Amino acid sequence: MNLPGYTRLAYRCLLILLGGSGFLSGMVVVEDLTCGYSTNPLGVDNARPHLFWRLTSDEQGQRQTAYRILVASDKEALASDVGDLWDSGIVKSDQTTHVKYDGVPLTSSQNVYWKVQAWDRNGNPTAWSEPAQWTMGILESDEWQGNWITSPEQHESILLRRDIELSGTLTRAVMHVSGLGHCVVSINGQRVGQKLLAPGWTDYDKTTLYDTYDITNLLQNGDNAIGALLGNGMYHVERRGRFAKFVGSFGPKRLMAHILLEFEDGSREIVSTDEQWLTHSGPITFSSIYGGEDYDARLLPDGWDLPGFNSADWDPAVILDAYDTSTLKGHSASAHPVVEIEARLPVEVRPLAAPGAALYDFGQNTSYMPRLTVTGPKGSRVILTPGELIYPDGYITRSSMGGVYRGYSWCEYIKATDDAETWMPEFFYIGSRYIQTQAVAAEEGGPLPVIETLEGVIVHSSAEPLGRFTTSNNRLNQTRELVRWAQRSNMVSVLTDCPHREKLGWLEQYHLNGPAIRYEFDVAKIYTKGMNDMADGQTADGLIPNIAPEYTQFRGTFRAAAEWGAAFILVPWQQYRFSADTSLIRKHYPAMKRYFAYLESKAVDNILEEGLGDWYDLGPRAPGRSQLTFPPLTATAFLYRDAVALSKMASLVGQEEDSAYFNERAEEIRESFNATFFNREAGFYGGNSQAANAIPLVFGIVEPEYRKVVLENLVQDVVENDYRMTAGDVGFRFLIQALSEGGRDGVVYRMINHDRNPGYRYQLKMGATALTESWDADRNSSNNHFMLGHITEWFYEDLLGIEAMEDYPGFKRVRINPSVIDGLSWVEGGYESLHGPIRVRWDIKNAVYRLAVEIPANTSAEVHLPAMEPDRVRVNGRAIADIEWIQEMKQDSGKLVLLVASGSYVFEVNKPELPEQTD
Repeated sequence: MNLPGYTRLAYRCLLILLGGSGFLSGMVVVEDLTCGYSTNPLGVDNARPHLFWRLTSDEQGQRQTAYRILVASDKEALASDVGDLWDSGIVKSDQTTHVKYDGVPLTSSQNVYWKVQAWDRNGNPTAWSEPAQWTMGILESDEWQGNWITSPEQHESILLRRDIELSGTLTRAVMHVSGLGHCVVSINGQRVGQKLLAPGWTDYDKTTLYDTYDITNLLQNGDNAIGALLGNGMYHVERRGRFAKFVGSFGPKRLMAHILLEFEDGSREIVSTDEQWLTHSGPITFSSIYGGEDYDARLLPDGWDLPGFNSADWDPAVILDAYDTSTLKGHSASAHPVVEIEARLPVEVRPLAAPGAALYDFGQNTSYMPRLTVTGPKGSRVILTPGELIYPDGYITRSSMGGVYRGYSWCEYIKATDDAETWMPEFFYIGSRYIQTQAVAAEEGGPLPVIETLEGVIVHSSAEPLGRFTTSNNRLNQTRELVRWAQRSNMVSVLTDCPHREKLGWLEQYHLNGPAIRYEFDVAKIYTKGMNDMADGQTADGLIPNIAPEYTQFRGTFRAAAEWGAAFILVPWQQYRFSADTSLIRKHYPAMKRYFAYLESKAVDNILEEGLGDWYDLGPRAPGRSQLTFPPLTATAFLYRDAVALSKMASLVGQEEDSAYFNERAEEIRESFNATFFNREAGFYGGNSQAANAIPLVFGIVEPEYRKVVLENLVQDVVENDYRMTAGDVGFRFLIQALSEGGRDGVVYRMINHDRNPGYRYQLKMGATALTESWDADRNSSNNHFMLGHITEWFYEDLLGIEAMEDYPGFKRVRINPSVIDGLSWVEGGYESLHGPIRVRWDIKNAVYRLAVEIPANTSAEVHLPAMEPDRVRVNGRAIADIEWIQEMKQDSGKLVLLVASGSYVFEVNKPELPEQTD
């Protein structure tokens, strides 16, 4: 049924109001089995992986009282309810997340099958879940039977191949492979998997990622050929007439492969990288993750990865003894793979003045790989130059992508035949909206090649979308999309700040934008990998550099800013809050302590100066260095916040002495901060900037008796600036939070809902399609940067009202507390938690506030309603006292708070007591 204006949630709740459940009542199902945050993952190199499932039900108040897990070595055993690897037995628990495998020790490359049964609130068992599986990676580094191999000559790209003959009946084949910088593997001419830019970026001297593939269906009885193409990626970066952010190399391109073959007779064979592999130069003649990719199709040997290929002129591979296998990590250290998400055709193709030149406008600034289909003579070529912005004459400009003085980035394709050919780069992607094309004849005066199609292939992490948000004000919906495109464009194997000029993991975005991106996407694995990158980058004296992986060392505070390094301490706490995941805390706790000790060693009387202040705030000069909030204030504030977080995490892992120490240090830092930066007579911090006042308010640094005056000074600054934000990269998140926590959501709304001054709406007005680096959409700054995207957190946590409670991490109990704003008649959306979907819709009509919520089974919710008297509230059309699944009722901050069990509810408040919209 399609009811305009109602989502599935609203329709369900409508049926409730009409007296029916709208559900198949009584059914409880176990589903969505995942291992290590992934569905049926390959290459699991954790001997005791974490298992997850969801309990779903259409009944209110359903919960799990017990579970049983069966883990088997083959599908048949599992189907017969035999857990030969692990039978957990009936475990009385409501836990459905982070259940550690606790069975027979697993072995490398093993296939593992599992299923789950649960018992509901009445003690009744569910049916078994659908079976799921995972495949193990290599558990011990000395189990790798391959060698790192390379070509005797280093080429821009390298082809490697190996013939193998299969004489028995193959039952299973698993490949573990790493090719550096990036690698594409093929078997018998078919590409293996759909991953792009694999393996992910790391500090290759400390961590090297490998990928695992099931290749059973690609092999055949008899002759087979395995091929690999290697390119540079972040592993090797040069500057040769084109743009590059930095220059550096980890050594020669290299390949490691370990292939397990299992046969029907029970025998096993390992095929690995050794001197039997052959090498040849590849068709990519220029390979740069920054500068572009040139491909001469004439140089690709025909049939090079097929059986029977004549490889007489190929060279034997060379074994690299200098590289061992100890750095190799699989699924546990990897982010979700980068894949092709969507292919877009241009919205406009505009001829340019030069012969054979045209501008392709794809209408959206995002992370692309171009896919070209071209006809024309052999040897003719097409040059593709990407850009975010264009000059009035239609040609692209590099002004926002690193500047012309550092060189352009482009791709070039040379045809191999006179027929139509299709090509897409393998080892280069770019953030852009436009592609400027230039057709070049094979010989002077000859016919030009013709572009038949040019697609913009959107590429980024395959992390699942989790959030949905929409309001009655389409301006807010457009703002959310502006931010979301920037988030998408910067999700690769690290969280980059921009997908063109930098492509680096600047750490402040990991924590400052952590909740914003977590509400939108399943980034737990990206954050797990990010923490490993930070740990790899930690120096001997404890410093966490500003970027991770640290491919280049920036100078001074650009390497050692406390606001950036704070990610190493704050990210694990955010992961705990959103996912109930303590693994990052437990793994990195000693290193976090070393980082805090480093910060303490740099502080003088508890004041820390190693910071960048409120980077890219809005002041009188061009954006960049902080103009309104000086670094010691922000750096010291984060020193305090680090101590508070460490105190909580220490207690969580049973380090109570540490917890007490960090709590004491936090109080000492707070006192020094207030003594140094607070003007008691005037009631403001530092220079009375938005960031200077907001950060102490949110961090809890402000003494209780001064909170009101500091908040009033903050509000006054926003109002006097014509509701314009001046806070930047570091301060803006806390500006929003300080205003919201102080009951001034109306001020936040006015601040983001106009286009008179620089801000989100102003960026849209200036034509931006992704969030820009600067509030004023400066053409000399990046036009695809998610560092100012903090507003998304406010959309979900305040307007929609979905908030993870610290005492119930992972949304085991969720707080539903929407902020009602003048100018909004309704807000609707949801978040896919680990336990299931949390959905909310509120609206106001005819003096009735209506809140529809859906809470997943096996969880509960704390619902805040704008009413003090219970008799003004109806729930599913009935009085509160008549609802069985309302477990508790109290009053808090002028609202009625109900603790409700799982299920769908419609709350109606007659003449709601709404907060006064003060400016």
